[in-house]
Order: sequence, then structure tokens, then C-alpha cells
Amino acid sequence: MPHTIAVAGKGGVGKTTTCGMIIDYLCKKGDGPVLVVDADANSNLNEVLGVELETSLGQIREEMAQAELKKTIPAGMTKGDYAEMKFSQALIEEDDFDMLVMGRTQGEGCYCYVNSMLKRQMDKYVPNYSYVVMDNEAGLEHVARGTLPHVDTMLLISDCSRRGIQAVARIAEMVQEMDLKPGKMGLIVNRAPGGVLDDGIRAEIEKHGLELFGVLPHDEGVYRCDCEGEPSAKLPDSAPMKAALKGIMQTIGL
Repeated sequence: MPHTIAVAGKGGVGKTTTCGMIIDYLCKKGDGPVLVVDADANSNLNEVLGVELETSLGQIREEMAQAELKKTIPAGMTKGDYAEMKFSQALIEEDDFDMLVMGRTQGEGCYCYVNSMLKRQMDKYVPNYSYVVMDNEAGLEHVARGTLPHVDTMLLISDCSRRGIQAVARIAEMVQEMDLKPGKMGLIVNRAPGGVLDDGIRAEIEKHGLELFGVLPHDEGVYRCDCEGEPSAKLPDSAPMKAALKGIMQTIGL
């Protein structure tokens, strides 16, 4: 089984940027293939990684629905064969990693069907990889649904604010309530001025009983990448955030 890493946190704290840099770190270790899963309906991990997104499971679901409605499924092909062919197109193959993007369906409504498609695809692909990294929405819906067979490392990402810490504390409570039992779970605090936490934030972390894996500094390079539409995961390894994250990964045994 691969080592599975789930990344969670509320929106706007740099969760996806951190996730992208974790993927870059694992790829450069050279320990085996990495499967990246963007399980956020508002998908943008591909932008952080510098990957062009041609399709997602949500888009394929819509294409299949239209093909069935208009009866344009190729002659001699069953609906199941057509679905398998289309879903195989959702795997983005890069030099260092492969990627699945959940995406979203059109309009409002439940994401249950797309969630189930994501789980089926992961059941098929996961055994072929050394690492699986999943970028989640804050609600951990995909983890709760068993999309990942097991979480080895749960990384909770927050900015250096009390509200951010309180948000990941609620996620930690959800993990316990759902009896997910990750191998290890801890907090990474992002965007700390000078990479140093205020005493009040440290007190908030202790109050909620969170294990602090490490602190990432505010990085002007990440800000510039966001402004200019450049992939922040491709910043040089000497960039402050990347260097700090590498130290954290090594400390927790990754």
C-alpha cells in the first residue's frame, strides 16, 4: 500500500499552495511514483503545480450524460465500456507524478455521484503508487466516504490566526468523531511573519491539543506567483517556504 497523505484546512490559508510544495518535495525525493488527487470541487491545485487541466471527473460525467441523452455513444460500445474509456482520460500523466481532478458537475446539487466516481478511479490506480497526496475541502467529505483506503499522515493547514487554528481544531474533532485513525496527524501553520509564532497563537494551539508539526514563513515569492499566475510549487528549493517545509517533512519522517 502507498503512503497516503491527506491535506485539509479552511479556504484562504494556503492549503493548496502547501500541498503543491509537498508534492514537489516527494517527487524530488525519487522514492517512487506519486498520485495527486485534487478532491476540491473548486479545483486549482493544477495551477500551483503548473499543470494544464484538460478535463476532470465532473466534466466527464457531464459529457457522458449528454452522450447518453443524445444517443452518441459509439456504435458497438456498451455504456460501461464507454464510461471506462472516458474515465481513463481523466488521469493526467506528468513526468514526476500523475493527477486526478474531481472537479464539479454543472449547476447545483449533490456531489455524491462525482465522489463515487473518484473513489472508483482511486481504487483502480492507488496500488500503483508509492505516495498518494489528496488535497481536500475543509469538510473532509472524501476521507469520510472512504475515498482513501487509509490515511497515514493527516496534515492540517492553518494561517497564523486564532480563527484559522480554531477551524483546524474542528477538523481534528471531525477526524476523531469519524474514527478515521490516521497514522499521524498534526498542524502546519502557514504565513507566520519571519517564521515565528506569536505566543497567543501558540497558546491557542495548546488549548485545542493540536500537535504542531512546524511553521512556514510568509514568502514573498509565493505572493508574486499568485499575482503573476505562476506555479508556486516550482519556486527554487531555497525559497523560504519550501526550505521550511522540507525541514518539516523530514522531521515527521517523510
